[in-house]
Amino acid sequence: MNARDRSDSAFRDDVLAAGLLVPSSVDGVYGRSETYENVAYGIERYVTRLGEHEVEGRLDFPPVLPRSAFERTGYLSSFPHLMGSIHSFAGDEGLHTDMVAQAHAGEKWAANLEPTDVMLCSAACHSLYPGLAGYLPPGGQAVQVTGWCFRREPSLRVTRMQAFRMVERVYVGEQDTAVVMRDRWLEQGRESLIAVGLDVDTVPANDPFFGRSGRLLAQSQRETGLKFELVFSFSGDEEPVALASSNLHQDHFGEAFGISTAAGTLAHSTCFGWGVDRIVLALLCRYGTNPDRWPLAVRGVLWP
Repeated sequence: MNARDRSDSAFRDDVLAAGLLVPSSVDGVYGRSETYENVAYGIERYVTRLGEHEVEGRLDFPPVLPRSAFERTGYLSSFPHLMGSIHSFAGDEGLHTDMVAQAHAGEKWAANLEPTDVMLCSAACHSLYPGLAGYLPPGGQAVQVTGWCFRREPSLRVTRMQAFRMVERVYVGEQDTAVVMRDRWLEQGRESLIAVGLDVDTVPANDPFFGRSGRLLAQSQRETGLKFELVFSFSGDEEPVALASSNLHQDHFGEAFGISTAAGTLAHSTCFGWGVDRIVLALLCRYGTNPDRWPLAVRGVLWP
């Protein structure tokens, strides 16, 4: 029976029973097996090959971002419910003794920690923009960015992880070119997933903005066509899940990070991101939990 003919929870049970993911005590946080990682690496290399002539370089960033850069992204005002801050201990021996005693007593001890100068990265492309401050070369810049991301969305749905990987193509430059790149990459992204047998639909979407004002932002984002998702149905009892997405940022990051075009205007940007872990899970859902038995055509794409 195809996994999509069963419930979402049954698919999760299959993945865990096969040892592909190892659950933790926190929903949405998993260990990953060698087999799972081989599929993930195959996907990363596959989409990297597809973008060889689309980008001028590739960058791999860590899962942390300077707090000062994070504050300029706008994530704090738009998605406070998803962000993650890194705190550390900076007290003396007395405070340390108190903290250990609190921990042993089962009390809340984290109040003894202080914010550091880094945040958990929420989107892989956020790490790119600080380094582009100033004037871009003529024609702008297109880069592939890879990195781990964190969003605080604890869930038993295996497709909604709190820590996950993304591969993104990012263009920063002229407004008209940003729109052209958005359209081209969205279509190429759709073709990349269809090529491995994942039947996806392209749908208008919005980010999960926070609060009452966030609902207005989400509505505006949909109405102006700034975000699209490539969605896949994992089961008949749940809504389709985005495997990849396209975002047109307009001049948001150009203004926030002081990025200008060669002509001196504020830079516009767009990104297309593949959700590596969700694509791994979609392939497991489509073809079963043993990649050795997947169709040769699919294996040939992932492991040429």
